[in-house]
Amino acid sequence: MIGVDVGGTKILAGLVARDGTVVGHREYPTPIESEDALLDGLEAAVREFRDESVVAVGFGIPSQIDQRHGIALGSVNIPLRGVPFRQEMADRLGLTIGIDNDANAAAIAEWKAGAGRGTTDMIMLTLGTGVGGGLILGGKPYRGWFGAGAEIGHMVIVHDGLPCRCGGRGHLESYASGKAADELAAEAFGPAADAHRLARLAREGDPLAMRILTGIGEHLGSGIGSLVNIFNPELIVVGGGFAAAGDFLFEPAQAVADREVLVSVRDSYRIVRAELGTSAGMIGAGMVAFEALETASA
Repeated sequence: MIGVDVGGTKILAGLVARDGTVVGHREYPTPIESEDALLDGLEAAVREFRDESVVAVGFGIPSQIDQRHGIALGSVNIPLRGVPFRQEMADRLGLTIGIDNDANAAAIAEWKAGAGRGTTDMIMLTLGTGVGGGLILGGKPYRGWFGAGAEIGHMVIVHDGLPCRCGGRGHLESYASGKAADELAAEAFGPAADAHRLARLAREGDPLAMRILTGIGEHLGSGIGSLVNIFNPELIVVGGGFAAAGDFLFEPAQAVADREVLVSVRDSYRIVRAELGTSAGMIGAGMVAFEALETASA
């Protein structure tokens, strides 16, 4: 299969085997000047890898997805809104097409080939510019009624709290994302500071940077505690670029989650780091292609 991870700045495409092994991959800049330019760029990326052995293509897209009709409902970072993406790419490529939200794709990859191997109930959180998420429940991906579920970053953790890019308030993304860390860093250390500098200062022992990251981790733990109480997962997998802040986030997150979860499940879950790094979305997209092919053959 060909897996394609579509990001706001780059596209990562490659050949993916059923077990998640990446046979080859390449990175391309994301053309965001128009919808047509984006679709043309995605088609070109796939054609570079296509040969007679390829039977399906999977796309992980930073958008809510209507799986009933294969529509990309809307995206903040790329020009896709109300696009019949699955049919459009099938017409262009003449192959079976699978599509999913990019965070769902990453969760599927970590479940089948990464930190979540062997589990049946797992939640993944991706901490990047925003907070993405994916649910594996009862041994299969959970996407909601028509495919737009598992938007974990938009779980409310503070009533009437900080504004979110989506228009809501108090969402997890507003407190535990890389963008939130950028804003707190700039406020504390000046306009040139960002999440990367914040993490570096914390590693150097700066007490203010450490306190800021602790606060971010505590908000993350509040969200995790709620997820554990609702879904009773075995594993919480945390990935994404901002997860590189490491124990400055993980330790307070674990402490607050343990405080918030019900006693009956307190010892039944673990918070672990993702294993597949920046390849997770591409690998998961390849696995979404396998799923689409199996559905088409059924």
